[in-house]
Amino acid sequence: MPSKQPSFPQGPRIYNLFPTLLGPVERWTERLPEIARMGFDWIFVNPFHLPGESGSLYAVKDYDRLHPTLRGDSNGDDDSNDDERLRAFTAAASDAGISVMMDLVVNHTAIDSDLVTEHPDWYVHDDGSVHSPSATDLDDPEIVTVWEDLAELDYSERPEREAVIDFFSEVIRHYIDLGFRGFRCDAAYQLPGKVWQVLIERAREAAPETQFFAETLGAPPDDIEQLRPAGFDALFNSAKWWDFRADWLLDQYQSFRDLAPSIAFPESHDTARLADESDGDSRESRFWYLFAAVFSTGVMMPIGYELGFRRRLHVVETRPEHWEEPSFDIRDFIGRVNAMKAETPILNEEGAQERFTAVDEPVVGLLRRSPRQAQHSAVLINPSFKEGQEYSRDHLIEILDCDADQLQEITPAFSDAAEGTSADAAAGDNPTSAIHLPPRSLRIFIANH
Repeated sequence: MPSKQPSFPQGPRIYNLFPTLLGPVERWTERLPEIARMGFDWIFVNPFHLPGESGSLYAVKDYDRLHPTLRGDSNGDDDSNDDERLRAFTAAASDAGISVMMDLVVNHTAIDSDLVTEHPDWYVHDDGSVHSPSATDLDDPEIVTVWEDLAELDYSERPEREAVIDFFSEVIRHYIDLGFRGFRCDAAYQLPGKVWQVLIERAREAAPETQFFAETLGAPPDDIEQLRPAGFDALFNSAKWWDFRADWLLDQYQSFRDLAPSIAFPESHDTARLADESDGDSRESRFWYLFAAVFSTGVMMPIGYELGFRRRLHVVETRPEHWEEPSFDIRDFIGRVNAMKAETPILNEEGAQERFTAVDEPVVGLLRRSPRQAQHSAVLINPSFKEGQEYSRDHLIEILDCDADQLQEITPAFSDAAEGTSADAAAGDNPTSAIHLPPRSLRIFIANH
């Protein structure tokens, strides 16, 4: 972590703490020193509320009560100290230099929530029945998944909408009072931007520093665009699914970088574990975390990624007994990447970004320009699993429009045994002008003008 407070805005470096993998809230606190040592400045906690009968964390039955698993074995039904448990955790995180954000699920509730019977007019209805949300498979429109454990809230323009907004404004204020400083807004695109604008403005009246992060993955562009007036601090991008060739990721980045800065991740609680897909190859996990960290303003990583966990996180089934023996340990590498990001202004803002290599070239080059300061970055990526590649140093200097002595490499060492910046990659450089890129590697350069 940087030794002194940086003079430029910091993009969020987020550790996703999946609550039911750790269990009781007190155990969350035990993880704080390790999370801080890796250089994270935010912790994101998935829903920790009392779920409905389905048991899904995202089917919230009661926003004021903790999931029984998070209270401990001896007092799973005792909700009298729920607030104190959470307040103690956020205070300990703050002492460790970490802000805490919670998952904010406001587009639906559990179908068996008391709100469904107490306020049926808050919900969407189908032929008199409360509507359960659904999703259509993009590849096969005939495949429709209906989440029957959920009840969809109705945010259309009508008098009842104000009561729903008032309710969730109070939920947000309550958790601000407990020390939460951010909210990851699940399926944010499913609510009108004007609704989010009211919720965000009210939250910032209570605590001006509160931040809101929009989850918009897979949303149609128009649904994201309508969030523009809401005032989100960041949104999540789809860098995890890039093949390093297609244009769509850079197009997405360019389209929305002025709406809000974006956050990339190598895997999430909704995806398979990368360590499982790569059969425990730690280099693959290093490669994807480094790419996520340098592509956009923010970066997020789920619990267990640093230890090569292979079992997929599950919103219903995951429990503390699913904690795994590590496949590997890349905590030191994660710390080096986070330190590099924290110390480099251009990596903490959504500067204009473009590819400067042809689509069919073996090396992928990304150039990012700062809109606020005289700093550019260039990332060279070798996506090949087998072949090493080289790139002209002279050409890179030309791309960055700098003198040779202005070119600085900031790549953290992939190997924990290597000393200094990019020691393991630079060792293969051609002594003339070629930059060597081992298989599945990145090298990051900056130029200060």
